Amino acid sequence: MVSLKQVEAMIQSELPDAEVMVRDLTGGGDHLEAIVISPSFEGKTRVKQHQMVYGALKKEMATEAIHALAIHTFTPMTWQSANR
Repeated sequence: MVSLKQVEAMIQSELPDAEVMVRDLTGGGDHLEAIVISPSFEGKTRVKQHQMVYGALKKEMATEAIHALAIHTFTPMTWQSANR
């Protein structure tokens, strides 16, 4: 099992400019939700943005340390718009 802080750190290692929030959806530690806000997503499709996040967690997904991951990606501009 991987901690929420470890998941945040792994995503930030791939996307150093990102703000990352991770939460456990079921209490079991393997069904997670990640909200990632990064200027690096600018101009990229949602699929490409999600691939960038999955890339940071490749090993944990392959070993099923993370069984399910809900990803929500935003640029700083879209995050501001979504949270007005």
